[in-house]
Amino acid sequence: MRHVPPPAEELALLDQELTRLDARRLQLLNRRSWLLSVLHAPAAPQPFPVPAPPQPFPGPAPRPSAPAHGTQNVLLVLGGLLLTVAAVAFTLFSWGEMGIAGRSAVLAVVTAGALVAPALLLGRSLPSTAEAVAVLALVLTVLDAIALHAVAAPDTDGLVFSAVASAVLMAVWTLYGLLLGRLRTPLPMAVVAGQLPLVFTAWAAGASATGFGWALLVTAAADVAVALRGRGPGVRVTACVGALLTLLISLGLALGLSVSADGVLAAVGPGVLLLAGAAVAVSGGWRAPKHLAVLGGALAGLAGVAGVGGVPGAALPWHWAVVVYLLCGAALSVALRPGVPRPVVWGVLAASASVVAASVLWAAPVVAAVLLGPASLTAEVWSGTPDGFRAALGYSVPWPGSVSSPVVLAVAAGLSAALHVRWPRVLPEKGWRAASAAAGAVLGWGAAAALLAVADVPYAVAVVVELLLVGVLLAFAVRRAADAVAVACLVCALVGAVSVGLLGLAAEPATYAVSAALVVLLAGSAARSGEPAVRSVLACASVLCAITLPCAVGASLGWSAPHTAPLVLVVTAVTVLLGARLRVPVTAVPVELAGAFAAVVAVCLALTDAPCLSLVLGLCGVLAAATALRPERRRTAGYPAAGLFVAAAWVRLAASGVTDPEAYTLPVSLAAFAVGYLRRRRDPAASSWVAYGPALSMTMVPSLVVAWGDPHWLRPLLLGIAALVVTLAGARLRLRAPLVLGGSVLALDGLHELAPHVVQVFDALPRWAPPALAGLLLLAVGATYEQRLRDARRVRESFGRMR
Repeated sequence: MRHVPPPAEELALLDQELTRLDARRLQLLNRRSWLLSVLHAPAAPQPFPVPAPPQPFPGPAPRPSAPAHGTQNVLLVLGGLLLTVAAVAFTLFSWGEMGIAGRSAVLAVVTAGALVAPALLLGRSLPSTAEAVAVLALVLTVLDAIALHAVAAPDTDGLVFSAVASAVLMAVWTLYGLLLGRLRTPLPMAVVAGQLPLVFTAWAAGASATGFGWALLVTAAADVAVALRGRGPGVRVTACVGALLTLLISLGLALGLSVSADGVLAAVGPGVLLLAGAAVAVSGGWRAPKHLAVLGGALAGLAGVAGVGGVPGAALPWHWAVVVYLLCGAALSVALRPGVPRPVVWGVLAASASVVAASVLWAAPVVAAVLLGPASLTAEVWSGTPDGFRAALGYSVPWPGSVSSPVVLAVAAGLSAALHVRWPRVLPEKGWRAASAAAGAVLGWGAAAALLAVADVPYAVAVVVELLLVGVLLAFAVRRAADAVAVACLVCALVGAVSVGLLGLAAEPATYAVSAALVVLLAGSAARSGEPAVRSVLACASVLCAITLPCAVGASLGWSAPHTAPLVLVVTAVTVLLGARLRVPVTAVPVELAGAFAAVVAVCLALTDAPCLSLVLGLCGVLAAATALRPERRRTAGYPAAGLFVAAAWVRLAASGVTDPEAYTLPVSLAAFAVGYLRRRRDPAASSWVAYGPALSMTMVPSLVVAWGDPHWLRPLLLGIAALVVTLAGARLRLRAPLVLGGSVLALDGLHELAPHVVQVFDALPRWAPPALAGLLLLAVGATYEQRLRDARRVRESFGRMR
């Protein structure tokens, strides 16, 4: 159906269309006039400027870059500042040149005129000018107060006069702002002046820190009342800022007094001040916007914890006072009652969480000492059984001041578990409830570890208990689904396994017992786990722990590191067998990679002894070849096996001091070449790297290494001829391996022979010749860039078609 607009809308559309048609007609008429002038004019015409197309909806006129009101405000602000500076300068520097009557008359006339002028300006609809003059008037009233003190009451105490003057100014400015309600400055300035009377009064009275705190707190309460019931956003914002600043300073003073109190009675006064501050914060957040309500609830919660916990904490050592504060923080969630606004509840719970987190951070160094302490004693491996658990940590922790660390961690763990069981309805449950359970598991494990160190249990007991903790955590991790608690238990179990493994290095029997127990625990947990990711992680961890056993055996037998390396390959051999037996690729691949890491460890141990390194490389090649017998591992393990065999042969020849390696490598290369030829005949699609790569590299690479150090010409000549023949054969038969290997060896051999002559040529050339030649080369390449690019693309395609 066709849409027919209402008459008014259709009339508007028609008017817009007629406007566009008129603009287009005007453009065409201008073009016609220009064409006629071109036809009749004898000179060459100037190009006709094509006008821009008309706008279908003409908008409003462009606004000036600097708005009129903005410019006016800037000028008024500058004028007010200049007048203020002039008034201050007059009061401070020119006051003494006039008599008492002149001084009073000048200030009275100027102030009265400044106070009356805004009313007249508002009547003439000049609000910005009135605002500027009102600010000047407020500044003049402050100067009047200073002058009054200097003339009428010079003997009066300055602090007392300041308190009275600030109170009077607050009242005058408030009355002035209420009478001239259209002015926005007097009432916020009155709020600013209201921050000073009680503070000056306390200062004049010589009040203590507690007195200053009460003065600031009463000021904050008044600011809260103004912020909730004040007129205008400027008044409310100013009062809110003032309340926040004065309340924070008051609570900071009270907290410092409470913490430094030397007895229960001395802590009562700051505690009452903190509780009163909490009441002020709650009253302010009760009707405040959301974010301010959350802040008020958090301040109230923190102040309440400090006020209640500071009284009994003053009679206890600091490490036990932490427990008192923690219990008070945990009780905040219980103290909440129905009817409290939800943002305030969020703030109180945030304060509770902050107290718990601060307590846990205080106890964290003890747990860090238990976990990381054994790593600092790795240089004292097998130095003997330590006298106690602390002696095996080697980490300087003030143990007498950390006695309550297990209690703190246990209370925090219990609170996390209680939150998981009974989650507050006002908080979002998604994700956070599981996180609380995971935090409870971590904190409980940390409490048990800290208890061992605080109690300084015997070394054997500590090792056994830590192994039991690892076993319990692994049992929880494998029996639960892959949720936050399972992940937390798994991470704690792995960290605990590393810690107890380092702890077991202190004594030789402990090393064997701990390593074997960890291998059994991790492997058994991997077998029982139903999650592939957890199974893979545990299996890899079991393999990594198993590397310790052959290393320990070699150390017990007094073998050096290179002679211990073949023992480490036993772990790799076991992973090769396990990889063949495991049916799940997700588990088999990580296990085999962990076995490969064990092989890398064995190679690193044998680096200082060439014969042992050759043996280790050969054994690694055997294991890689055994892995390559499986169809799914043929490509990934076949190439490394060939490379390991070749590397083992090279290292063996170098270790034996052979100067003519061809006598040893050539027969092996011929046999390998025959095997590769038969492979290619059976499978023409087989790669030349698999068929001929090992045979060619077996002889050509060692010969190239020897030729680079041979001063004679025969070996490089024969090697170059052989490399040339291999390169031509690879190009003729379209085989990639002979072409690449032969060409590389030929280029390097030729570079070795030509290097002395090239050096002589470059020494004979002038300094400017090499840059010139490089520039010519770049110019030639740039001129034929497209052709060279096509040639390179054809070479790459030809090379890709080779086998």
